[in-house]
Amino acid sequence: MHNYSIRAASPDDLDGARALMLDTVYHDLGTGYVPRWHADIIDPAAAYLAPPRHTLLVALDPRDDAVVATAALDSRGPAHPPNPRHLAERYPSGETAQLRRVYVRPEHRRRGLARRLVEELLAFASADGGYRAVYLHTDPEVSGAEGFWRSLGKVVHDEREHSGGANGVVHFEIPMER
Repeated sequence: MHNYSIRAASPDDLDGARALMLDTVYHDLGTGYVPRWHADIIDPAAAYLAPPRHTLLVALDPRDDAVVATAALDSRGPAHPPNPRHLAERYPSGETAQLRRVYVRPEHRRRGLARRLVEELLAFASADGGYRAVYLHTDPEVSGAEGFWRSLGKVVHDEREHSGGANGVVHFEIPMER
């Protein structure tokens, strides 16, 4: 077991974080880089470091300080479209902490890193004082993703169960207090 360090990303961490995020969207998600979905990956400083209610966390391998996991939070609720209107209304921007980019390099998975990162994000959201809900969506085709999120929260909408759910995305709410 590695003794990973987890911290808020600094400007020096951004190249490693960006590389991990791009590797994930290409290899795990299979979408590749899609500008309308992934602009935050190209400019994580503007998306997560500059806004005071946003954060980007990184987990570093103690052997070489390489970024091996990321997790982000921002104050933007799910947009409609592409998400269902009722979710955009239930989780409005400004009141919703949206978890994003919870990614772990394959060789570092199954070591509790994602869970530790999410716990840190939940503490950040709680300390902010302005968030009333924590929301995220995931692609259930990614191995382990749906089970992981089900262990932490509740499904609020499963697009696979509704007609017109072309993306097959599963939407979750995670309790802030754990």
